[in-house]
Amino acid sequence: MNSESDATITPGRLIVLAAPSGAGKTSLVRSLRERDPSIRFSISYTTRPPRTGEVNGRDYHFVEQADFERMIEDGAFLEYARVFDNYYGTGAEQIRALNQSGQDVLLEIDWQGARQVREAMPECLSIFILPPSAEELERRLRGRSTDSEAIIQRRLGDSRDDMAHWSEFDYVVINEDFDQALAELRAILDGRGESCATASQAARSRAELVIA
Repeated sequence: MNSESDATITPGRLIVLAAPSGAGKTSLVRSLRERDPSIRFSISYTTRPPRTGEVNGRDYHFVEQADFERMIEDGAFLEYARVFDNYYGTGAEQIRALNQSGQDVLLEIDWQGARQVREAMPECLSIFILPPSAEELERRLRGRSTDSEAIIQRRLGDSRDDMAHWSEFDYVVINEDFDQALAELRAILDGRGESCATASQAARSRAELVIA
């Protein structure tokens, strides 16, 4: 039998955050971690081998392909995808357990994964991060100075395709000024009424211009 205190726990939220490559999502999430340690971050499963410095259970849950495919058959994932030669997926049990204990969980995935999550958990809060323009997106991708021209062109094409799905999300944040984008993102997560709605409406008004 659950105790009275267990019965009064307010379930946490699942927060889904997606963005095209170059929109600045990683930096925004890093700042959210620093400012609000109460938000838990989902750790994905993958079949790719660990990279230097990555730790199993901290960066990813690293599993063999046969184990991942068995988990698919068992319905263990909220969402999953195969990217090139490797699988990536979000464990459903982990998310639901954290939410039921009253913790908010932030999940970083692409728009396709977000669509799967919304089908499984329509009550989730979904947010899409956009760059201020296609030109700025290209500048950021080229500014990394680590990718070949072929990879940059592929990332640009993928990012343009990704951006076309912004309207499927509950909220959109345009990352032109980092501090402002972070403030808008925190307002959405805090549910600060008019401030939250105003920021989202303004971003939606600009989004069509961004992807034009």
